[in-house]
Amino acid sequence: MKKNILHETLFYLVVIFISLMVLFPFLWMLSSSFKTQTDIIAWPPKLIFTPTLQNYEKVFGEQDFLKYFINSTVVGGLAVGLSLVLGLPAAYSISRFTQRKLALFILLARLMPGISFLMPWYIIFSRLNLMDTYVALVLSHMLIALPIVVWIMSSYFNSIPVELEESAMVDGATRQYAFWAIILPMSGPGIITSVTLSFIFSWNNFMFSQVLSMEKTRTLPIAVYNFVSYAEVDWGGVMAAAVAIMAPAIILTMIFQKFVVKGLTMGAVKG
Repeated sequence: MKKNILHETLFYLVVIFISLMVLFPFLWMLSSSFKTQTDIIAWPPKLIFTPTLQNYEKVFGEQDFLKYFINSTVVGGLAVGLSLVLGLPAAYSISRFTQRKLALFILLARLMPGISFLMPWYIIFSRLNLMDTYVALVLSHMLIALPIVVWIMSSYFNSIPVELEESAMVDGATRQYAFWAIILPMSGPGIITSVTLSFIFSWNNFMFSQVLSMEKTRTLPIAVYNFVSYAEVDWGGVMAAAVAIMAPAIILTMIFQKFVVKGLTMGAVKG
């Protein structure tokens, strides 16, 4: 009995320790967003301080943060939407017809460093006069979202019995109808998972927006640069902007947490 209690105590201590290690950067960022510049750079760090909202007043008052928010939402939404249109049929095809070469090709596109796409994208969009447009950013962000959709959904489709659509086709339904009317309605958790994860990756992407966007389509991660100058870094503004950028992603994850967990595990527990 005592041995079991000791094991449980050690388990909870390890969980608490790991949780603190994971949450520490976020808690530090959150607390720093309410500090003055003097308190942020103080050494040793000030754990007790007088909170201030001046950093958030800079972010939402002095900076055009709403514009950046709208840009990120439009780019992320369109990239994820188009990735679903292309990725769901591709994932279904990979799952049902065992197209491993296609799956490997899509995986390689996701594993390749994003910077390797920048020069070709820059040349193409410059020649087509598409720099600083939503088209350029949406197409580049699809390099992030589309592989996520395909890989999550192909695993999820593997967990759905083939007999369901075969029964529908025996009754006269086409494969396309069986896909839209039977398979997709059963794939809600997987679709929510792929949408959530791909949107978060798109939302946080920095590199493509840094090169392909300018003032018109600049997204939230680039907005942090407004608090960085040659002579000084406004750490309070940076921390407040980072909290504001992370908040939608955290809220989205918390809302769909149950679906995300189910969507990520369905393919792994087949059979």
